[in-house]
Amino acid sequence: MDIFNKCDQFTLSRDVQAAGVYAYYRSISSPQDPVVVIDGEDVIMLGSNNYLGLTNHPEVKQASCDAVAKYGTGCAGSRLLNGTLDIHVELEERLAAFMRRDAVITFSTGYQVNLGVLSCLLDRHDIAFLDNLDHASIIDGARLSFGKSLKYKHGDMADLEARLENAPAERGKIIVVDGIFSMEGDIANLPRLVELKNRFGTRLMVDDAHGLGVLGEHGRGTGEHFGLEHEVDLVMGTFSKSLAAIGGFVTGDSAVIEYIKHHARSEIFSAAPPPSSCGAVLKALEIIEREPERRKQLWENTEYMKRELGNLGFDTGLSASPVIPMVVGDDLTAFTMASRLQDEGVFANPVITPAVPPGQAMIRTSYMATHRRNHLDQALEALEKVGKELRVI
Repeated sequence: MDIFNKCDQFTLSRDVQAAGVYAYYRSISSPQDPVVVIDGEDVIMLGSNNYLGLTNHPEVKQASCDAVAKYGTGCAGSRLLNGTLDIHVELEERLAAFMRRDAVITFSTGYQVNLGVLSCLLDRHDIAFLDNLDHASIIDGARLSFGKSLKYKHGDMADLEARLENAPAERGKIIVVDGIFSMEGDIANLPRLVELKNRFGTRLMVDDAHGLGVLGEHGRGTGEHFGLEHEVDLVMGTFSKSLAAIGGFVTGDSAVIEYIKHHARSEIFSAAPPPSSCGAVLKALEIIEREPERRKQLWENTEYMKRELGNLGFDTGLSASPVIPMVVGDDLTAFTMASRLQDEGVFANPVITPAVPPGQAMIRTSYMATHRRNHLDQALEALEKVGKELRVI
């Protein structure tokens, strides 16, 4: 058996490309603004996680350039050895203060946070309880550990409760959940999760990749949104959404972060986050704090699109965030709709199996504080036209 046989047998991408509706790896030749340029054409961007519109902010770009001018383009090593710069330490202290937590450790990507944290914390006698729609990095982090992982039905607190009741009392336990689910856009039921955490003596980790900068009065995420920050043991965040860069972090009690810092393989065996990213995030945090109106505008845009998409007849599920999906049916319809939307001047993302159950393929849209009403109205016209053309609405 040739290990490459599976590669020859994989034809989906080629089949979709042959049909002229391939909608992945599209080349964008402009910043992640509300309008981007693809193949020389202006396209309204409804597929970016640039929620606060900071990736092209002049102050953020200048801070990134200033960091490169001072430190160079890279760190040439891991944080554990030669790669720790004072800007890394400054960023971690700044993040800890922003999140109102004891300590922070940064990673080169958000994906590596969950890989490293879960794989190093879960030992042979430990159990991770995972929502079955948790991000792939959570699933993979649990798989890399020596512990056991148990999935419960998405958002089903009764199913989670039953699994906790059946787990041996002497086993170490942690519930790991997305704050905002990245495809569906719904928000975790944190009050109920906290109740179960306290009743069964587990720990609780929230992946707030899509909640940071978006949820809460000050943008601290799901915990702040529900007034339960002190009940969440670990919060994971990423720099690649609201914070306008690349990288990630985890925050919690000092002893736990110290342990992760010296045991998470994806941190200690990876090169340090680049100085440019650290500079950008420091400036993005400053802007988030001084310009709360960005978050207000983001939610005005979100509420408008949620309402108008519903009025058009789209099934947007339980979305309660700037991530608003539209269920369209089979995978080919999702690809076709994404391709047709681009023809009509709108960029949106097709989401197909196995990311969603068969027959539940969707078009994922997401919104920015910097979208203007004319952008949204133009997008709605295209969505209505293509949705009716494909009999989705």
